[in-house]
Amino acid sequence: MKKSRFTDAQIMAVLKQGESGVPVAELCREHGISSATYYNWRSKFGGMDASLMSEMKAMSEENRRLKKMYAEMAMQNELLKDALGKKS
Repeated sequence: MKKSRFTDAQIMAVLKQGESGVPVAELCREHGISSATYYNWRSKFGGMDASLMSEMKAMSEENRRLKKMYAEMAMQNELLKDALGKKS
């Protein structure tokens, strides 16, 4: 997963500025981001506070880890089935 240049607090600060009425074009120029990045952040993190944002990131990391674990177990299960089927 690509690491962001911006911390959670920085993203929240940019979103708060946008909510307070600062034009999006000015925000993007000031912080060096594209308008698409701003709107992606707003759709993903809009209405959250910093604790919810960090909790969501932790849950997505745990979900990624569990998906990887499931894929490995499914592959091992398939290999065992193949090995047992060929012995008989």
